[in-house]
Amino acid sequence: MALKLLHLLLVLSFIGVDAAVFTLQNNCRNTVWPGIQGGEGKAPLMNGGLRLRSGENVNISAPEGWSGRFWGRSLCSFDQSGRGTCITGDCGGQLQCSGTGGAPPATLAEFTLNSPVDYYDVSLVDGYNMPVSIIPLGVSSSCNRATCVSDLNQRCPNGLEVKRNGRVVACKSACLALNRPQYCCTGQYSNAQTCKPTSYSNAFKAACPTAYTYAFDDQTSLFTCDGADYLIRFC
Repeated sequence: MALKLLHLLLVLSFIGVDAAVFTLQNNCRNTVWPGIQGGEGKAPLMNGGLRLRSGENVNISAPEGWSGRFWGRSLCSFDQSGRGTCITGDCGGQLQCSGTGGAPPATLAEFTLNSPVDYYDVSLVDGYNMPVSIIPLGVSSSCNRATCVSDLNQRCPNGLEVKRNGRVVACKSACLALNRPQYCCTGQYSNAQTCKPTSYSNAFKAACPTAYTYAFDDQTSLFTCDGADYLIRFC
């Protein structure tokens, strides 16, 4: 019995232990190309990107201690070698982002697993391009959803719009559009005492109350859970 247990422990040490399963679900009418970037020192899952047709799901296992972000890319075109471009969320013209982050504006789903619990949020700090929800699975209702289900492209504040053929396809953050310290929480505004909500972040907050809308928006936007898997739903 002891030898069998030792063998099992050795096997687990080689294959690793999965901390969570992420289910990516495309609830949009059009194809979405999810991008995935690992945190510092963490490998990107699925080599960083894939295609997800309307109505399609895919399950991705994450190792213990993984951190990183997911985002949806839209209006993409790739050749057979995986080279191409996306109008929103592009990661260097590659289908598989391979560690490259998405070009803002893009709605982000962010995770830090097993620290010692899981931390997660939906962030509009880098702007918005499509609705995204994080839904914990397999746990009690005490683990909250983090969502931005409103179509901010239809209510984007003036001056923040990204248009393609006359249609708004994404909404910039005020930091990206105006590049001022009070919107970017930099310089003298680089702490929670001096960096406060603005009219732009308040507009995002009104549309998506549980999403990060500026750098220090922790109180209503950062969630924790323990032992869950996670559904990441686009649209």
